[in-house]
Amino acid sequence: MNEQQPIQINIEVDDKTAEGAYSNFAIINHTPAEFIVDFTTLLPGMQRAKVHSRIVMTPQHAKSLLLALQDNVAKYEATFGAIKMMNEPPATLAPMGFRIEDKQKLS
Repeated sequence: MNEQQPIQINIEVDDKTAEGAYSNFAIINHTPAEFIVDFTTLLPGMQRAKVHSRIVMTPQHAKSLLLALQDNVAKYEATFGAIKMMNEPPATLAPMGFRIEDKQKLS
């Protein structure tokens, strides 16, 4: 039988692209034919943010990206521990700052 050899793809990155771009916010939209992901950076106190990069991909590529991200997050957490989301308080730290009482409980 003919065994297919894996195809090797050489990916080149120019110096400017290799620097990368920081993003702490992404906006995702879709049509029946494509997914559009806009990457931006939100800064405290700013009312506007400029899109730094827009990625357009097919639904199949979007799902492949989703699966690849899930796999890599699982590998990351297996090595470095669970990634805490911003709305999850750290388990080892005491609450800090002002305590806000629920107005209904005060009545």
